[in-house]
Amino acid sequence: MSLSFDPKALAELAALLNKTGLSEIQLEEGDRKVRLARILAPVTVPVVAPTVAPAPVSVPAPSPAVAPAADPAKHPGAVKSPMVGVAYLSAEPGTPPYVSVGQTVEAGATLLLIEAMKTFNQIKAPRAGTVKQILVASGSPVEFDEPLLILE
Repeated sequence: MSLSFDPKALAELAALLNKTGLSEIQLEEGDRKVRLARILAPVTVPVVAPTVAPAPVSVPAPSPAVAPAADPAKHPGAVKSPMVGVAYLSAEPGTPPYVSVGQTVEAGATLLLIEAMKTFNQIKAPRAGTVKQILVASGSPVEFDEPLLILE
């Protein structure tokens, strides 16, 4: 049994992959199935361990009159991690971060990288806005759905 697919439809699906940033699309119609996947080129980010531990910082206890900080996960501008991995704020050590607090970004701009299973995944801005807060440190582990930064 031979199934053929419309090359024009496949080209449109491939264009949709690129446009949306998805890595895979799978369609099923009856006993016909088609799966298109693109291989994202991994970004190599060397990790350098610090040789000197930072000096401890003493933080004063909050005064009872200060209201507790709002949960960043509930903030409407929270950009959350789509996966478990390690966050990196720049492409490699010693280079400027992708974004900084106060910076205006366009929709689709790279905000940071998350390494998962030795693959570096770009986390892109879901919409245009201003970076109000960065909630993770470069090299820190992140969990699925953890807020990474606030974009307003």
